[in-house]
Amino acid sequence: MFEAVNSFSQMEAEEVVSCGVFTLLSSVTAAVSGFLVGYELGLISGALLQIRTLLALTCHEQEMVVSSLLVGALLASLVGGVLIDKYGRRAAIILSSCLLGLGSLVLILSLSYTTLIVGRIAIGVSISLSSIATCVYIAEIAPQHRRGLLVSLNELMIVIGILFAYISNYAFANVSHGWKYMFGLVIPLGVLQAIAMYFLPPSPRFLVMKGHEEAASKVLGKLRAISDTTEELTVIKSSLKDEYQYSFWDLFRSKDNMRARVMIGLTLVFFVQVTGQPNILFYASTVLKSVGFQSNEAASLASTGVGVVKVISTIPATLLVDHVGSKTFLCVGSSVMAVSLVTMGTVNLKIHVNFTNICRHHSPINQSLDESVFYGPGNLSASNDSLRESFKGMTSHSRSSLMPTRNDMDKRGEMTLASSPNAGLSQTEYQMVTDAADVPAFLKWLSLASLLVYVAAFSIGLGPNDYNRMVEWIELCPQCLLLSGQEQQVGPA
Repeated sequence: MFEAVNSFSQMEAEEVVSCGVFTLLSSVTAAVSGFLVGYELGLISGALLQIRTLLALTCHEQEMVVSSLLVGALLASLVGGVLIDKYGRRAAIILSSCLLGLGSLVLILSLSYTTLIVGRIAIGVSISLSSIATCVYIAEIAPQHRRGLLVSLNELMIVIGILFAYISNYAFANVSHGWKYMFGLVIPLGVLQAIAMYFLPPSPRFLVMKGHEEAASKVLGKLRAISDTTEELTVIKSSLKDEYQYSFWDLFRSKDNMRARVMIGLTLVFFVQVTGQPNILFYASTVLKSVGFQSNEAASLASTGVGVVKVISTIPATLLVDHVGSKTFLCVGSSVMAVSLVTMGTVNLKIHVNFTNICRHHSPINQSLDESVFYGPGNLSASNDSLRESFKGMTSHSRSSLMPTRNDMDKRGEMTLASSPNAGLSQTEYQMVTDAADVPAFLKWLSLASLLVYVAAFSIGLGPNDYNRMVEWIELCPQCLLLSGQEQQVGPA
């Protein structure tokens, strides 16, 4: 198996080089957007553990912070095609990088629930716009025989970005205001990409659409390292002419089997979302903390395994999907996903999930307890004098073992409840918190293993196939990705 993957890797590498160094560099530069998208998707998993404590967020508010990214993505998806057609793919990528930096600055400079929502919406607009523009830009500058491989760079960069996000979550898990570093790390890379994209050429197809055929010919000559671009230029003009015979409403008619193609595309996208994979990315650390990984650092480290598995699974899947077939990968991946989800559900039935710690009302006592994890008992707020006194009698423990034993938790609970009887955390709620420390080790690790198998199966099945289907559709009609006017058509089939 590994020899086959290695053989295919060498073959693909040789073919990538054959497509032109400038084309490859342009594709990699554009694919940095994929890295930024992946980073932002995985970042909130660890940052939420700190932010929910600092702002005393309720469960509903935590959900709003996470989902506001998707609100921004939805807004961008409605107008993204229009912007890309009017101003160009390169300009859209530059704009998305600037929006990403702006949204991150908003999150860093002013921490409040409102600014969190605003900043996350701006980042959502950015990653949605870049996701559309990047795939189209790479597809339009790539030679036809290497289009699928170069577009798949974006998928690979997304999973690498997710991995780096989880590494960042772990690195800053116990750092004071570590969430600021998490959000801030992405700003320099976004700025560098915007600058680099400014010096790259526009898409030849976009130039032809705007009537600049001479400029398109020069760009093609640069990308292909050849002087005669007449043949490819003719192909571009011919495909554009064919596209203009369709309207948006043709997507829902039987003409050229368009209705069936759209339904296949929508079904694939639906299953990508309904499997819960995006929620795993957003709440990985939170879920792992609830099933027994007690500290933020332990939960973030465990979630890093999710990123590693995604990268390891995506690379061979991307290289082999053209040789094995999309349908085979879809069937195998979906079957393994089903088994791993059943296993995970069965395991969690045996675990008292720590819902109280996740979605409790953040009373002053709860907030102070969590603050002690990040800043130590000496830095508790002045209003919690009685709580500070209770910490003086506690034995010093490492942060990674905040709840090491049941007896230790009982002692802490008695001291805390005795010193603050009106803190707002009932005995029943407290019992639920302490029960999480009693999770058997083998159940905790079996739950993590099931999660990792699920992630790997998704990466092998629905992950690369989503992009592979899109690439196949681009090769038939690159403009089909855009909802950008009466003469445009949309939808990977």
